[in-house]
Amino acid sequence: MESATQMTQSALPPSTEEGLGGVTQGTETNAPQQPEVNPAVPAKKRKNVESRSKGGSEGVVGELGTWIFNQEAIRGALCEMIIIDELPFRFVEGQGFKRFILVACPRFCIPSRWTISRDIYQIYLDERLNLKKLFRLNTQRVSLTTDTWTSMQRINYMCITAHFIDDQWKLNKKIISFVHISSHKGEYIAKALESCLIDWGIMDVFSVTVDNVSSNDTAMGFFKSKLLSWGATTVRSKYIHMRCITHILNLVVQDGLKFVDNSVKKVRDSVRWMRNSPARLKKFRDLAELFGVEAKSSLQLDVPTKWNNTYMMLSTSIQYKAVFDAYSLNEPSFAADLVLLKGFYEMTVRISGSLYVTSNSFFSEISDLSCMLNSMIVAGSATKVMGSQMKTKFEKYWGDPEKMNSLIFFANILDPRDKLEYMSYQFEELYGKDNGKKCLENVQAAMVELFGDYAATYSVNVQQSSSSSQPDVPHVQSHTTIGRPQNMLKNKLKRQKMEASGSYKETELQVYLSEKIVEDTPDFDILRWWKLNSERKYI
Repeated sequence: MESATQMTQSALPPSTEEGLGGVTQGTETNAPQQPEVNPAVPAKKRKNVESRSKGGSEGVVGELGTWIFNQEAIRGALCEMIIIDELPFRFVEGQGFKRFILVACPRFCIPSRWTISRDIYQIYLDERLNLKKLFRLNTQRVSLTTDTWTSMQRINYMCITAHFIDDQWKLNKKIISFVHISSHKGEYIAKALESCLIDWGIMDVFSVTVDNVSSNDTAMGFFKSKLLSWGATTVRSKYIHMRCITHILNLVVQDGLKFVDNSVKKVRDSVRWMRNSPARLKKFRDLAELFGVEAKSSLQLDVPTKWNNTYMMLSTSIQYKAVFDAYSLNEPSFAADLVLLKGFYEMTVRISGSLYVTSNSFFSEISDLSCMLNSMIVAGSATKVMGSQMKTKFEKYWGDPEKMNSLIFFANILDPRDKLEYMSYQFEELYGKDNGKKCLENVQAAMVELFGDYAATYSVNVQQSSSSSQPDVPHVQSHTTIGRPQNMLKNKLKRQKMEASGSYKETELQVYLSEKIVEDTPDFDILRWWKLNSERKYI
């Protein structure tokens, strides 16, 4: 299933958290060939077995072996610690650290902050070079996500992150650019993207996920033209622009919060009033202790423009329900608002993950969100206005499937637990019976088109590779076939019978879709499934 595999590797973009150029955990330093041995320690004592720790922060595995002092190895581990724990370079000059080293390893010569900075920069250069080699040797396409913002100093920044699946079917996330941009206009964003990809040697891009602002629409127009000039096919370039689903969900909820009950505002005002005075806050804590409230976190004040913070504020405040007795008695909708936001909060957490695959669940989350909004509208007058307002925002981005990036549907189909099993019903619930049927037909046709583009591309690559590796050998007809008919009519009839019986499939995609869906289990790993099934062949 090579062609289907290539589509999966690209359609499921979205491991480990990595820094710019791959400066991250697991960094190795070059140790000298002849480690230094402490001459003051007798040879017998040097052979004493020591227990060395091996592994990450989660679970330390003991490994028995002999320990030999190595200045360069310890210095490399020190650099690694500073990178992982994000410590300042001056950490090595602190009195506490020096005393610790004096006890733990007296022979270690502590480097200066300047030496540490040079060592870490060299690690960055080495890891950047390794990442460039990985991009160059990688055959699958890379998905990008961008984020732009303005600092308090009114300086514009842009961060570009690459997401890809390596040859071991592991999801990778690499920050490949963090740069200053002169403006948030589309042409400047596109230029920053272009410069970044040229610098890294990345020409095969699958999609670019951006926020829903008009400048990004302009940027994607410029960027699409650039990719076409680099050799991207017209079919694949149609799916370059991916609107951030989490950002759309945020916009939907923000519109709904405009109509939320006054209980949320009262809680916000109360929390602000409590936190503004240390004396009032202390009295509140004493009262909470008196009531026997054992909350996991203290009162949190939200940022009104970030609805997730509003949920967290309500979530912590509800734990102090006994203390906020007036609110719980006089504002019964307080708890209802919290339950309502909880569903949106949990959905946001699920789809905004970056260390696991999420694109295969986008369409299901969108259809679930539509059901949640419809339930709010029909539930009653308390949530009808709020649900209607949120539904209007939902329709703006996901009301017309023709305006949506079809990769959302393709990724769902490439999940062996779903395929096309539920998609027809989901389309009907979202867009009605007639429109839903048409949507499904369009999605299937578009996926066949994209699969054909992949199949043609990779079959050409395979043919070129095989032809270049094998010398030209003149064809010699076997004596056993001389004078025998080629059985053209027999093969044609056989083909027709197989097609009629359903046992013949033209493409690997059709074979994949014809098989039963896989059972959905809590520990199901979609990347592992594709890794185990990617080499299957169908004749």
